[in-house]
Amino acid sequence: MRILHTSDWHLGRQLHGRSLLADQAHVLEQVLDIAERDEVDVVLIAGDVYDRAVPPAEAVSLLGNTLRRLCVELGKQVILIAGNHDSAERLGFAAELLGHAGLHIVGPLTAEPRPLTLVAAERGGHTVSAIAVDFFGLPYAGPAQVRQTLGVEVSSHDEAMGALLERVESARDHSRPCVVMAHCFVAGGEASDSERPLSLGGADQVAGDRFAPYTYAALGHLHGPQHRGAQHIRYSGSILKYSFSEARQRKSVTLVDIDGAGGVTIAQRDLKPLRDVRIIEGSLDALLATGHTDPAADDFICARLTGSGAVLDVMGKLRAVYPNALQAVRLTRDSGGARFGAGRDVLKQSQYELFREFYCHVQGEGMSDAQQRYLQSLLQALQQEGSL
Repeated sequence: MRILHTSDWHLGRQLHGRSLLADQAHVLEQVLDIAERDEVDVVLIAGDVYDRAVPPAEAVSLLGNTLRRLCVELGKQVILIAGNHDSAERLGFAAELLGHAGLHIVGPLTAEPRPLTLVAAERGGHTVSAIAVDFFGLPYAGPAQVRQTLGVEVSSHDEAMGALLERVESARDHSRPCVVMAHCFVAGGEASDSERPLSLGGADQVAGDRFAPYTYAALGHLHGPQHRGAQHIRYSGSILKYSFSEARQRKSVTLVDIDGAGGVTIAQRDLKPLRDVRIIEGSLDALLATGHTDPAADDFICARLTGSGAVLDVMGKLRAVYPNALQAVRLTRDSGGARFGAGRDVLKQSQYELFREFYCHVQGEGMSDAQQRYLQSLLQALQQEGSL
């Protein structure tokens, strides 16, 4: 049986205020092509299909069209679980009815997970035989939800996953290969800036060896493709780069072949974005000169600026050659960098912080202690006068 494992589509997401729907549609066309060209039997979508619980209408339409083409036009079986960004109840609407069309949605958590047994022709050799595989879809559920649904005492995500997998063990047929889908943060996983934390203080992490007994663990939540511990415990990663921290990642889907003996072969198929997410570095003049001949000038750009001296209207100049420049960072001697560009964080900053950043932007270096003391006294005087 050949499985295509994907996750974290985040349909409807924006990158620094820019819509990514066209980029998502472009990549999903490639997912459809891979499913057809590689003769996939089953497509697994391991959560966070939407970016928020109430997605925009355009995102719903894109998902509906993609699933229709997978199930109806290509005849693939699709299993979809809810992630922490999804509304499990909304996603699970009409799930029983849709299952008859080959679309198996696991929305809200249930107390007794049941296997979905799918059958496909075994690949390889000179004879054709059928292979049956059990699939268990575990939607995202925090400790409180697991306590309420299962009636067990758990206090962490690891304990919650352990309780769920105990139910899976009770329900599985050990004579067949077994695939578990889950949306969670496996301990030791490499995170990026675009994942929403499941909880604070590390309590969101799940021990990877909990998934060791299964033929394959199709995981979602972490956006970088990776395996944790054994090769068969794997994140497919997101379909696009959703932050500049992912700029060096190669996005892909994972192909998994399972034979009748439970043997697993894993491969990846790269996805090519409509517009890449890139970090460029150099002086502003050098970047502007390069931009005029850059064939990928429409990419989403973060510019890391070197050099010193006054730099005014950085984003305006960058966007003249890189229309999708989203961020610029001045590399300074005393810090990791100071940011240019529109950002909502400025609304949370004090006048002191804003002026200090502006000084760093223009001068290319931080304020001295004496300058900072003078700025503080000046702002205090203005506040007392009622001018601020």
